[in-house]
Amino acid sequence: MAGPVRPPRVSARRRRPGVIALSLALIAAGGTGVAVLLLQVGNRTEVVTVVRDVQVGQVLTEDDLGKASIALDPAVKAVRAGDLKSVVGKRAAVELMPGSLLAPSQVTKDSLVKAGERLVPIGLEPKQIPATALVPGQKVELVHVPAQGTTDTGKRSDAAPQTIDGRVVKASSAAPGTGIVVVDVATSATDGPTAAAWQAAGTLRLVLAAPDGN
Repeated sequence: MAGPVRPPRVSARRRRPGVIALSLALIAAGGTGVAVLLLQVGNRTEVVTVVRDVQVGQVLTEDDLGKASIALDPAVKAVRAGDLKSVVGKRAAVELMPGSLLAPSQVTKDSLVKAGERLVPIGLEPKQIPATALVPGQKVELVHVPAQGTTDTGKRSDAAPQTIDGRVVKASSAAPGTGIVVVDVATSATDGPTAAAWQAAGTLRLVLAAPDGN
């Protein structure tokens, strides 16, 4: 008669030193990442943010701005929350988008109408309004177009039209019913009266200048 069957021996698995070392390295790396994250969370700065669209030249109000607490890189220049009051009432030097930080270079106390310039209001009918939105600071050309059925005395019919360089200061919304948009354009002091005369005679057209101003 056969004796009792002995159970098989189970030998303990030996762990490879390489696997153990890799595990320890991963744990160490993970711990370092957590430490850095905790450090960043603890070192936060209160800054000013933009909460609404603000066009170039528009005066900033408190309703346009907000506050946020973030881990700020020293290389990023942002207006501190404690200085919010100092930027209210200034103008946007660039277009400001909601959700962005406000930098000191993005605001200015200067008006878009410079000393010696003239502000000429120009009414544009719907068919004269460019598809590209007119925004403050945009460069334009005011073109003199003789009234229909007339020509300028003493000038060749193929001569280049007269133009005046200008810059958009403000554009209104389209008027209900008529769709007319009024655009305030800054011109030089000498060109202002001429542009106003063209506008009064209905012989003025507004053309967008090239992006580089040429």
